[in-house]
Amino acid sequence: MKLTMTVPISFLLFSLAWLLSAGTCTTIFTFTNHCNFTIWPASNSGTGAVVADGGFVLPPGSTAAFPAPPGWSGRFWARTGCVFDNAGNGRCTTGDCGGRLRCANGGEPPVSLAEFTVGGGGQDFYDVSLVDGFNVGVGVRPSGGSGDCRVTACGADVLGDCPPELQVIGAAGAVVACKSACLRFGTPEFCCSGDHATPATCGPTPYSRRFKKLCPTAYTYAYDDKTSTFTCSGADYTVGFCPTATI
Repeated sequence: MKLTMTVPISFLLFSLAWLLSAGTCTTIFTFTNHCNFTIWPASNSGTGAVVADGGFVLPPGSTAAFPAPPGWSGRFWARTGCVFDNAGNGRCTTGDCGGRLRCANGGEPPVSLAEFTVGGGGQDFYDVSLVDGFNVGVGVRPSGGSGDCRVTACGADVLGDCPPELQVIGAAGAVVACKSACLRFGTPEFCCSGDHATPATCGPTPYSRRFKKLCPTAYTYAYDDKTSTFTCSGADYTVGFCPTATI
């Protein structure tokens, strides 16, 4: 039976406050879990406002929706293999954020990301990024906006095609995440640092090309902008994990 999560009353009140103060500029993010396992979506903000309570549980087939204020920027990711106590303390196999259900900092890589800067009715920027590695497929679908507003996603079997030297093996012996080359080797050519810190000196590598072939619209290294950053104006967004053709 398909489960649908309800939005907590605190978020309904938060949404109403923003609607009253900012017209219709509030952006709604809807999270959908198409995976056959439970995930714990998480968020981290670059602007201070906490979206989606920092983190929550999302069983298979479930959805949950949360508002974000105008001008918000941040990232979302899925955590896997989590165990939390009643106080929200615990640990996740991938994407952990300091052992807390409600994250106050970013996810521990390797983790696949959906990144946003919302313009509060103006132009939004969004992308799917594998720069920090991969743990769960993720996609973004805009709705109700104007402009280019394209879907971007990485739903390929990246774990199944992860090179052995980048694999993260879980307790059961299965591959649970795939490191980026930067995370694995830490050298300037893979991390776009030092002498390779500009677009002219840091290009794709055999590793990033491999991931780009699997997920053509996702960021695979730091300067992978031309085919990986998307724009839309005044949209709401669905963030789908283990995305389908429609996200």
